[in-house]
Amino acid sequence: MALLNSVISWIMKKRMHQIELFIKYPHEVQQEWFKTLLSRAQDTEWGKTYDYKHIKTIEQYRQRVPVSSYDDLKPYIDRTRAGEQNILWPTVIKWYAKSSGTTAGKSKFIPVSKHAIEECHFKGGKDLLSLYVNSHPETMIFDGKSIGLGGSNQINEINNESYYEGDLSAILIQNLPFWVEMQRTPNLEVTLMSEWEEKIQKMAQITMHHDVTKMAGVPSWSMVLIKKVLELSGEENIKKVWPNFEVFFWGGVNFEPYRKQFNRLFGNEPVNYWQTYNASEGFFGIQDRKDADDMLLMLDYGVFYEFIPSDQLNTDNPKIIGLDEVQLHVNYALLITTNAGLWRYKIGDTIVFTSLQPYRIKVSGRTQNFINSVGEELIVDNADKAIAVACQKCKVNVNEYTAGPVYELNANKACHEWIIEFEEAPKDMNAFISALDNALKSFNSDYEAKRYKNMVLNEPMVHSVGNGTFYKWLKMKGKLGGQHKVPRLANNREYLDEILELI
Repeated sequence: MALLNSVISWIMKKRMHQIELFIKYPHEVQQEWFKTLLSRAQDTEWGKTYDYKHIKTIEQYRQRVPVSSYDDLKPYIDRTRAGEQNILWPTVIKWYAKSSGTTAGKSKFIPVSKHAIEECHFKGGKDLLSLYVNSHPETMIFDGKSIGLGGSNQINEINNESYYEGDLSAILIQNLPFWVEMQRTPNLEVTLMSEWEEKIQKMAQITMHHDVTKMAGVPSWSMVLIKKVLELSGEENIKKVWPNFEVFFWGGVNFEPYRKQFNRLFGNEPVNYWQTYNASEGFFGIQDRKDADDMLLMLDYGVFYEFIPSDQLNTDNPKIIGLDEVQLHVNYALLITTNAGLWRYKIGDTIVFTSLQPYRIKVSGRTQNFINSVGEELIVDNADKAIAVACQKCKVNVNEYTAGPVYELNANKACHEWIIEFEEAPKDMNAFISALDNALKSFNSDYEAKRYKNMVLNEPMVHSVGNGTFYKWLKMKGKLGGQHKVPRLANNREYLDEILELI
């Protein structure tokens, strides 16, 4: 164990030095990756189509190469999955992350190249530990085991060639370096089980007997595992089971709705919560300071970044800018070019910059997860903050929620309809609705204007549903576990109507 910890310590120190370099020279690092990505791909079918050999500047790249959605790249990805290679990226690609950023029935299969695994995702994992250790030099997390909640993989064989698809977390777990694998629990067979409820049962049975010091995962599913461990152990808080537990590495959703519940699960004893921004398409951000609510934008992972101001998303010729042009507190849609062959790809997330020296960001929402029924432009960041304020005022906790529009109500006035799963419903639901409504007004001036004297928008409608409702819905959709998440907002009623049918 001492030798292993020495190896880990050496890796951490080396990465901290490299992180300091891209913090000091951010634009130079991004320029270098831009050149490297085009050079690697110049002889691919895509690279030849857009004449990568003769692109010398970022401006030429923007003029020549179109912005891509998944639907734009899908024909190329499908060909690669069928066995063709050198289409979008020069190396053989046999791994595909089955994207689950929403609960939509249509899956996306994101190519994961060897370059992406090594230069992006694994480097992100090392940097996550490096930045945490740098902020907590007294840490003891390497003296115990770690838990990572992965999904499952399946093997598809086409023309005698195998390729693998599944949650990104499962793909990474199957490719982990030895020094990480030695610290992980449970074994691969259990971690990658496809039947989610059986997997949680077995994971809890195994991990409750280990000295777990760290966990990584989406908050909602991690909480399911912790509660199962408590149920099986008969203990009142997880610190009784894992007394040396130190840090929960989280990402994928806003943590604030879950914070009080996690604190209770840990018996309100000191535990660190550390944020990451890791998606199927790449590893983009990591918290780098204690008690921060933003993340360092990671610039040396084989990802070249561009940004679209969110108010130009639906225009014919949106202004697209580079890192050197971004401004503080402006909502940007993220555009990425990656070492897995995603070219000027709209990932679907929106971010804001909280610092320019170094570049730090917050994830503000999804380009498709918003409500804009009457021009109110309500985004997930607004909703998360408003829910937190209403919960604090009414002394309640929310497990999950989703919201969407009602277009015809009372003389053609619209409103927002919410389905909320409380730990325990508010004693005064009208007071909660009022608190939520007022908080939304305070965080979004367009919403406030539309709510003025109920002239355009009426007060929100809120349905309180029983514990386990969203779990039941996700199970019905075949979306339990892994990176599957409840969509917070939608500009249609698909999710609302499906859940309302269950209650």
